[in-house]
Amino acid sequence: MGCESARIIQLPKIADPRGNLSIIEEFKQIPFKIRRAYWIYDVPGGVERGGHAYKENEEFIVALSGSFDVCLDDGIHSCVFHLNRSYLGVLVPKGLWRVMSNFSTNSLALILSSTDYNIDDYIMEYTDFKRWSIESR
Repeated sequence: MGCESARIIQLPKIADPRGNLSIIEEFKQIPFKIRRAYWIYDVPGGVERGGHAYKENEEFIVALSGSFDVCLDDGIHSCVFHLNRSYLGVLVPKGLWRVMSNFSTNSLALILSSTDYNIDDYIMEYTDFKRWSIESR
């Protein structure tokens, strides 16, 4: 799958004078069963997170607070999604190199994953990813 398969998904937003509410449900707003959830916070200025790809895992990434960029690369093309609304998230298919950067102060990233944690699913070096992406085509 290429970079063009990643996309922004708008979540339901229930507006209320007491505060808004949004929902994420597996197989409704996102096309996979949620096997794992984790969040990234307190990222120092100028630091990047990620810098890896998954062979099988898919992710849905939401900026619950603040903003950051999700930079994706399929080995040929790259794209950047700027997340800054808690009712928008980016669907990241398997097989894409992912780097998260430009975290604002007090940003909070929620990541929902389609698989349990498995270190063997990670590709940690970009040169290995480029080789794997060519072989996978």
